[in-house]
Amino acid sequence: MNLQAKLNKLEEMKAACKKTSPARERLESLFDENTFVELDGFVANGSEGVGVVTGYGMVEGSVVYAFSQDVTVMGGAISRLHAEKIAKIYELAVKNGSPVVAIYDSNGAKLSEGSEILSAYSKILSMENNLSGVVPQISVVAGSCTGISAMMAASADIVVMAEDAALYLSDADGDVSAEAAAKVGAAHIVEKDAKSAVLRARDVVSMLPLNNISIAPIAEGSVNPNAVSIDDGKTMNEMAELICDLGSVTELKADYGKAAYTALASIGGNTVGLVAVKGKLGSKSSGKVASFVRFCDCFNMPVVSLVDTEGYCCCDELKAQGVAEAAKLAHAYADATTAKVTVYVGSAIGAAGVAFSSADIRLAWPTAVISALEPHTAVEFFWHDKLKGAEDLPKRRDELAEEYIDTMASPYEAAKASLIEDVVAPADTRDAVITALDMLASKRVSKLPKKHSN
Repeated sequence: MNLQAKLNKLEEMKAACKKTSPARERLESLFDENTFVELDGFVANGSEGVGVVTGYGMVEGSVVYAFSQDVTVMGGAISRLHAEKIAKIYELAVKNGSPVVAIYDSNGAKLSEGSEILSAYSKILSMENNLSGVVPQISVVAGSCTGISAMMAASADIVVMAEDAALYLSDADGDVSAEAAAKVGAAHIVEKDAKSAVLRARDVVSMLPLNNISIAPIAEGSVNPNAVSIDDGKTMNEMAELICDLGSVTELKADYGKAAYTALASIGGNTVGLVAVKGKLGSKSSGKVASFVRFCDCFNMPVVSLVDTEGYCCCDELKAQGVAEAAKLAHAYADATTAKVTVYVGSAIGAAGVAFSSADIRLAWPTAVISALEPHTAVEFFWHDKLKGAEDLPKRRDELAEEYIDTMASPYEAAKASLIEDVVAPADTRDAVITALDMLASKRVSKLPKKHSN
């Protein structure tokens, strides 16, 4: 066979490998136009493919590795060769310090391979774990994702699901929908379909650093003319939109731990992790924030916190699991070495308020209430003698609580005690945060030698 014949054969083989499929289309939409390079395209199990397309490409000009399971080939079943293709993607990602996007759409494992498939799963889980905190990992659940694959998907930093996708470990009889996954915090973002989920993953990865020693992409910070309208009457979502660059906010885990709001956004062109809390915190909201702060810290993304919390709820939930989650929240902030800016936009009461105080810069609005005790409780504890002889006890208690707020719990008292660095008007919040982030851009912290915190 002469050279031309061999070249013709090569083109035929490549064409056969690159037949149109949902998996390939998803990768094409993930990457910048005409940048996708497939790897191991000729790998096959006899005459069949192996149900996964792997490769790399550019996302906003930066290299990203990805794999996309192909449900049209053997149901996307994971086999030894399938797993080896995925493992190679992780190997390249760690060598080159680039993010990984994993697109799941598979009916399970190729059980006929027996123990070999368990070994393959173990290798992928191990590599995924080793990459955790080194490069960002984004999972897209585009279809069915079951068993150990569900563990793999859930181990990523961000999980994006299509509305009609399914995520479950062992029992598909219950509610395995994206809506259910979002409600238990297993899915960070839910999109209407697989294509939208992939595009959302593209948006997310474009905001993140390539790895743990890179900085996040810096965009030209857009002016937000609405920032001056921020006040304590706004919802957490509204405050986020007002303090951040226009159109930059991507909320995470919106349906889980609703007393807390977490989002990726940019402020003054810099990618940040935005946290906002309102009301009393429970175990879900505490765990949600703690996990998010640790994720931001892994990749040196500043954490900006807007705090309005009356403390932890006293429900049975908090008395048990919630205590541990509350401790994790305080630990996450204290342990994080990334830049941290906290703004007290309302109440900061007791242990919940203290958790957010582990920041480099702490600001407060003039209307903030910063206190170890809820004002009415503080009145009973500190000013009980002032209640004696009151004709209308509830009214007198309310009056004293207001006095306590204006004096002992005012932000100016907190500033006197060096609990905050400055008091800022709500309209000046965005500018104050941008100034603080610019100052903290070169922050460096050396920690005591240890394997990891617990």
